[in-house]
Amino acid sequence: MANGRQDERRESQFGRRLSDGQPRFPDMPDEKPKFENTPLTRAEYIAALSHFYRAEMHRSLVWRTRLDTTTNWAILATLAILTASLQNPAYAREALLMGMFSNVVFLVIEARRFRFFDVWRARVRMLEENFYGGILRRDQSSPDFRWGTQVADDLLCPRFHLTRLQAFRARLMRNFRFIFLFLLVAWVASRVSPMAPDHNFGLSALPGWAPDAIVAILYLSLLGISIFTPNAEAPEVAYWPDPEHPGENISSLDV
Repeated sequence: MANGRQDERRESQFGRRLSDGQPRFPDMPDEKPKFENTPLTRAEYIAALSHFYRAEMHRSLVWRTRLDTTTNWAILATLAILTASLQNPAYAREALLMGMFSNVVFLVIEARRFRFFDVWRARVRMLEENFYGGILRRDQSSPDFRWGTQVADDLLCPRFHLTRLQAFRARLMRNFRFIFLFLLVAWVASRVSPMAPDHNFGLSALPGWAPDAIVAILYLSLLGISIFTPNAEAPEVAYWPDPEHPGENISSLDV
């Protein structure tokens, strides 16, 4: 009975991290299976890494496609809102405000997807730099001799390498800055246009300066994130060589 509880305790601790950020693995039995005692041949090692690289590349491509989908949503929604505001100038400000905050929602969704894409991209880049690069150069030495252990730890305890703000900034500077700039130009044009109405139909409960204040707060927030959030560097530069900051653990519901 005690042995059964001990085995359950070991299984529940598998993959958890200690306070120092290092992975905790269960104790291996004294008598290992025969398969574990058999060393891998060079051909088996290369075949295993080839299949692993193909799987990680597929994962990264799937999440990369999801990034494109979110960007397409944002572009289509922006075009639809601009068309509606031009056809009905009386409600242009309400439509543009809705477009701005809709794109914030799309940006948050894309930032979350980018964090997952970055996990698989980091593994792919580690394999390309330390395994396939050496094969193509006919050089058996790898730039990082710990790369196998690092990738194995990341498989057992997957973690995000980017913070939420870093992912948010990365997608904002890559695609969404042009969309928000386009909406800002449309907002300024709706305010200075001689055809602009003197009152806000949908925002009649707010003072006249309130819509401009909302837009100013939104764009100042985006500007602050783009300036003060650390830039996301390439995985082979920033992620793996820094064991003191391994990143946020991925929830089991998200794997």
